[in-house]
Amino acid sequence: MDDNATGPREYRVEELAEAAGIPVRTLRFYRERRLLPPPRREGRIAWYSEDHLARLRTISALLERGHTLGGIADLIAAWEKGRTLDGVAELLGLEGALATPWSEETPIRLSPQELADYFGEGISPENLTDSLEIGYIAVDGEQVVHVSRRLLDASAALVREGVPLSAVLAAGREVRIHVDAMADLFTQVIKTHVMGDLADLTPTGTHRISASLHRLRPLAKNIVDAEMSLAMDRRVRAEIDTWMRSHTEPSPGAHGDALAADGPDGDAPSDAAHDEQPDMASVVPDPDHRTP
Repeated sequence: MDDNATGPREYRVEELAEAAGIPVRTLRFYRERRLLPPPRREGRIAWYSEDHLARLRTISALLERGHTLGGIADLIAAWEKGRTLDGVAELLGLEGALATPWSEETPIRLSPQELADYFGEGISPENLTDSLEIGYIAVDGEQVVHVSRRLLDASAALVREGVPLSAVLAAGREVRIHVDAMADLFTQVIKTHVMGDLADLTPTGTHRISASLHRLRPLAKNIVDAEMSLAMDRRVRAEIDTWMRSHTEPSPGAHGDALAADGPDGDAPSDAAHDEQPDMASVVPDPDHRTP
């Protein structure tokens, strides 16, 4: 079945048709309609690869979903040119899952004056440049479009609390790096354990993938929100503990200074006590002295 025993498996036309579960004449018809890429030729023998077999299985699955060969041909052409993901998703029954954004952010349009009202003196050429680079804002004609009303309101609230806008933007840039890493982690988990079943292009398989993606949206958000809340609890508690210790514990050397000043029992200073004691010779009577 494979003249190249050390390389990828290849099929003759009859072998490929049998593996795909279709008649040879159907396979040749697909070739004529350019639904299959040309095979590798070795003399008069045409060799088909695993990619050809995967293509045939995809065509069969799409036909089962009620799509025409003409529509499948258009899809394959667009897919190969990389022009549309939406068309592929629609034909695979995943358009709902891919079209629904994970974020629920609402962009907001502002005039330059309205943007200035949010941040006051914080509006500067440097801060505007940083906002553009991070992707918080974009310029559309005479208006500014902020990517998220929630981020805008939160940023303005931090500025009102006394945090400079430049510090807010610097923190936002760092947050973007960390959340991109978290998104990559979730994406890899989904790709490995959910999207790996994309090989199953039957209606049941694609419906299950779509339903899984819908369920994963709130789960991912809940995990991040819970972990962020727990992390803030740990960090704030640690900061408060540090602050309390710095304001309640004596500074180094203070205890020794107190002992030196008050004596071991907290009484008057020992030197002063010694100086103020009367001469014992004048208090204790002389045993040889007799009172007349």
